[in-house]
Amino acid sequence: MDLSHALSFLDGKRAEMTATLRDWCAINSGSRNLEGLAAMRAALAEAFAALGAAPEAVPARPYEVVTESGEIVKETVGDCLRLVKRPQAPVRVLLAGHMDTVFGADHPFQSDRYLDEDVLNAPGGADMKGGLLVMLYALRAVENSPLAERIGYEVVINADEEIGSHGSAHILTDAARRAHFACVYEPALADGTLAGARKGSGNFAAVFTGRSAHAGREHHLGRNAVVAAAEFMTRIDALSGRREGLTVNVARLDGGGPDNVVPDRAVARFNVRVEQPEDAEWFLREAERLIAEIDARAGYGARLHGGFGRPPKPMTPRLQAFFEALKGVGAELGLDIAWKPTGGCCDGNNIAAAGIPVIDTLGVRGANIHSAEEYVRLDSLEERAKLSALLLLRVAAGDIPNPGAQPEAETAR
Repeated sequence: MDLSHALSFLDGKRAEMTATLRDWCAINSGSRNLEGLAAMRAALAEAFAALGAAPEAVPARPYEVVTESGEIVKETVGDCLRLVKRPQAPVRVLLAGHMDTVFGADHPFQSDRYLDEDVLNAPGGADMKGGLLVMLYALRAVENSPLAERIGYEVVINADEEIGSHGSAHILTDAARRAHFACVYEPALADGTLAGARKGSGNFAAVFTGRSAHAGREHHLGRNAVVAAAEFMTRIDALSGRREGLTVNVARLDGGGPDNVVPDRAVARFNVRVEQPEDAEWFLREAERLIAEIDARAGYGARLHGGFGRPPKPMTPRLQAFFEALKGVGAELGLDIAWKPTGGCCDGNNIAAAGIPVIDTLGVRGANIHSAEEYVRLDSLEERAKLSALLLLRVAAGDIPNPGAQPEAETAR
């Protein structure tokens, strides 16, 4: 089917998209800046209303955080933006992204600048306000197509992805169960390479208690929580490589005080990456064993908090077929679509765990994300919007089999 007319809607949209991107990047939407996130959500709601459905705010859940002193407190995160169009259509897709960035309101990186006529250095430009624009314009192209009635979609844009999506993961999982497949708009690499298989990720905090004592007069009566935490960190670090692809990053130790006081409290924080779900189960057993050994010592206490918030996303046969379909779509546009496995993770991990195929780097081409050198290649705004639009329209037309219409077992035959 000739879909050139539908894609022609996107011709010449670069200047318009760039202007909107700069407006969005001027809004600070750091993950913990609730006021800024509300402003960003309002801007997105106004823009996405052009699709002919009413965007709504969906409350996220507060989640537990371990403080520096080892206390458990609840932290509030920003609400999601959700939009649903034609939920009863024969083809149903989830389109997901995040409005938050890693740059808080007090971060010095708050404004954009051109590095050259095609490269914009901007907070969140690539990760992922540019991706949200790609999503929006792809859907606008779909709406301008006679195939629009064949495809229904649910858009979910969360506000806590950069801190783990603890408050919004259930919203994404519910939406994934209503869809055949999903598209997520994290940035591709600068050369256009996509992320294929992804490792799973877990963030943990181990809390240790001991007994305070004067370091001179009664040192023997003290139970040093910092020493216990340091021992645990050394032993947990040694689990790296015990399973293929498993890594442990010991990131931080909170605890201690005056030099003449035996510290009675410490918190060890670490991140774990795994390739297979069974590796996560193995790691949890080992971590709990190490915690139990310290907890059993007289005068000490130890407990583990956290978990694997991002399950592994393996390259299954069904996902491989989805990528191959995208590669064919790219070829129609003169693009060479490639992908490779990565240790990074995103909401695509959680969506895949709900049982549907997902490609999660359909956003702009860019680089240096999570730094003040982050940039987006502006020529990729229109390019990647066409890529997504054509993918959705080919599935709607039946030119590409619905990526999620068959269960994984049948795809593997």
